[in-house]
Amino acid sequence: MFIDSCHTWFNVIADGVCVFKCLVNRETEYCRVGKQSVLITLGYNSALLQFKSQVECNTFSNALKRCRSQTKENSAFSERTDEASAAQYFQFYGCLSQQQNMMQDFVRIATYHRAILQNHVDFTDKVVLDVGCGSGILSFFAVQVGARKVYAVEASSMAKYAELLVRSNNLSDKITVLFGKIEEISLPESVDVVISEPMGYMLFNERMLESYLHSKKWLKSNGMMFPTYSDIHLAPFSDEQLYMEHYSRASFWYQEFFYGVSLSNLHSAAVDEYFRQPVVDTFDVRILVARTVKYTVNFLEAAEEDLHRVEIPFVFHIMQSGLIHGLAFWFDVAFVGSLVTVWLSTAPTEPLTHWYQVRCLLQTPLFAKEGETLSGKVLLVANKRQSYDIQIVAMVDQTGFKSGNVLDLKNPFFRTPPVEEQVSDLLRFISTGVRAPLFSIGSSYLYKPILYLGCVIKSKKALSSVMI
Repeated sequence: MFIDSCHTWFNVIADGVCVFKCLVNRETEYCRVGKQSVLITLGYNSALLQFKSQVECNTFSNALKRCRSQTKENSAFSERTDEASAAQYFQFYGCLSQQQNMMQDFVRIATYHRAILQNHVDFTDKVVLDVGCGSGILSFFAVQVGARKVYAVEASSMAKYAELLVRSNNLSDKITVLFGKIEEISLPESVDVVISEPMGYMLFNERMLESYLHSKKWLKSNGMMFPTYSDIHLAPFSDEQLYMEHYSRASFWYQEFFYGVSLSNLHSAAVDEYFRQPVVDTFDVRILVARTVKYTVNFLEAAEEDLHRVEIPFVFHIMQSGLIHGLAFWFDVAFVGSLVTVWLSTAPTEPLTHWYQVRCLLQTPLFAKEGETLSGKVLLVANKRQSYDIQIVAMVDQTGFKSGNVLDLKNPFFRTPPVEEQVSDLLRFISTGVRAPLFSIGSSYLYKPILYLGCVIKSKKALSSVMI
């Protein structure tokens, strides 16, 4: 069954039994037929309802009229999102090519599959809500382990493809596709489990996490969320090559004679613009110069408003002398089930995902010696472009030297790593096998991501990774 965005569920009760249930909105068409009947159109079908009395018929008709005449209020999504940004966002996710990109992310899809299948008791005979279902793949996983009913919510045009897959797999009795935003749809019942893949670059980009948290309005008091919580990790790094690359990108604007025109007055503005771009790529973990600091978001406890302003204080103990060029970010999410806890990690020590890692450069590098501390904070402020403005302030405590930057997470720079970094990453995986746990699909023994002690350098040698 495919249902458009709506406002109200109508239940017609006869002798204590629900004999008719429908979802109506402002566009629902209906008309009176005689004194005691109403003809209502639902999608491509029409239903003729005959009531015992004219009074009952009038009551139903008036309720329909009130629903259709309601002034449409702005939803939580509309309040926080520019229309142009939303249109671009849903157009992007309405493309099969983008769904394919995510579905071909082996780490992503296999981890979700394992988390659901190995916690099958949490889904068997349960009602499940899939938020931002896309192709509906997570809904299918839930049905595979015995979910009684799945409501798959999708606001992009991908909903029609999800419905097509549901019908072609003969699961229309199990999966209902709801075309609309989670902030604007209505469900006929509460749910036992909410599943979703709401993470963006640097965890917070796209602000889908807020929609995920909004879905808790339909979750039973003892319900579960997959994923359950997330850790975002950050660590200082030293990468002279990346820093100089950013400067060289702006060198175009340093020209004094470009077809007879001097561009040099724009060079400073170009440098500022390029340095406002977070860098989405991957890297050799040996560039990290301190243990990570993490910030946790518990999806069962957090409110949408908690993500409007996220402040992450940090104190890093430097383990290698040198220049600090910025902070690196990645995240892990945990699926806490009744049987096992499964982790999905985007760390640079793990197999690469379509989230990669994100690095934010400081405008001016800071020199720090081994044993010194780097303190400061990262402030993420949500904006209406479905992203965040990032402010970083950092200081070497022993010298008082400060640096920072203001970045636009909506406008990242997608960087192709140097060949030697790609080769190094592959060789490290082949030689150490440190990434193997994520490939152990079906294994009952599941590792939490490694403690990021192995992501730091001391005397040019990587410290041993420690499994916890």
